[in-house]
Formats: sequence, C-alpha cells, structure tokens
Amino acid sequence: MRKNFAVIGLGRFGGSICRTLSDEGFEVLAIDKNEERVNAYAMIASHAAVGDTTDEAVLKSLGIRNFDHVIVAIGDDIQSSILTTLILKELGVNHITVKAQNDYHEKVLVKIGADKVVHPERDMGRRIANNMASSSVLDYLELSDEHSIVEIVANSKISGHTIIDLDIRKKYGLNIVAIKRGMDIIVSPKANEDIRANDVLIVIGTDEDIDRFERKVMQ
Repeated sequence: MRKNFAVIGLGRFGGSICRTLSDEGFEVLAIDKNEERVNAYAMIASHAAVGDTTDEAVLKSLGIRNFDHVIVAIGDDIQSSILTTLILKELGVNHITVKAQNDYHEKVLVKIGADKVVHPERDMGRRIANNMASSSVLDYLELSDEHSIVEIVANSKISGHTIIDLDIRKKYGLNIVAIKRGMDIIVSPKANEDIRANDVLIVIGTDEDIDRFERKVMQ
C-alpha cells in the first residue's frame, strides 16, 4: 500500500509539500486553521480540513493517527508547532517531520520526539516532498521555479537498455547528464551506453517532465 500523508500548515512551505505529494498521486490530508488557505487546497489534496491542531480532540476527530507520515509546517507560531508535535507524538503517529524556525526550536522538537526536523531556508519544500514520496529519487535540486536536477535509481524497466533505446530526451524532454555506477561517474554518457540495474541517473529537465517520467517509468 502507498503511504498517506497529512500536512499541517498550508503556507508556502506546507503548501509546496501538499501540492507535490498530491501531484505524485498520494493521499494527502491538508489542515490549517485558516479557512481561506484550506479552501485553496480543497481541490488539490485528497481531503482538506479547518482545525486548530493544538487541540487533541481536533486531531483525533481527523483520524490523524491513521496517517503514515505527518508534516508539521506551521509558520511563525513556534508554540503551536511544539504543542502540535507533542500531541502527535502522544497519539502515536508513526513518522513526524517538523519545520523549525531556528536552532532553539529544532532542539526542542528533537527533545519531544520529532523524527525529522527541517529548515525551509536550507531544504526547499519540493525537495523534501520528493524524497519522502519516492524510493527511486535519491536527491532533488531546484535550479529554478520550473527546472531541477534529480538523481534517479535505474529500475527493471530501464536497466538493460541503452540511452538511445529509451529515447528519454524525445519522449520526456529530459537529459541524462551523468551516470553514477558504484564508485565511477560517467559524465555526458554516449547514446549507446547501457543502463545497468542500480545505476544512478543524474537527470535534468522541467519539474513537469521529471514528474511525468517518474510516474510512467519509475513506479
């Protein structure tokens, strides 16, 4: 079964994660206490709810403990972030990722049991979402609002084929700029290069084309 996610806080950071996970086809519950924000994601996420997540009864009513992964992306309200994380932990949520505002905030989150703490200035929401959502994508680096570089592990669908056989550039608009093979790196691989199982392909392209390639080929 595929993972399901809940995203608490629908600002720029949380919204980016919510949108990316939804685009990848995952079940996502979007939560915010701001009704306008919730309405904006009602057609994007699987479910959207208005609620104060510092209230344990609210989280219970949303069935939050049934989600595999909860992302706490609350904005500047550090107290609400900490209280929400604490309640999630007490309710037995399997995995909790929390956005930290500063180093002190991070220390508190770690102490109360957050499984992963991220800083939005260091880790873009889209990069984190793709790492959580896909077992094939090892790393994700945004070059601009529309273009990215990704590291993708070759699976059985593409291993044993040459680059020209796959014709990834024509079919998906992507370019394989390098291949990591064990300790070796093949830069600008030739069209007749065979792709082997567990090769790491370093691919560049638009976010839309990368998402399309991953959905059709890597899953």
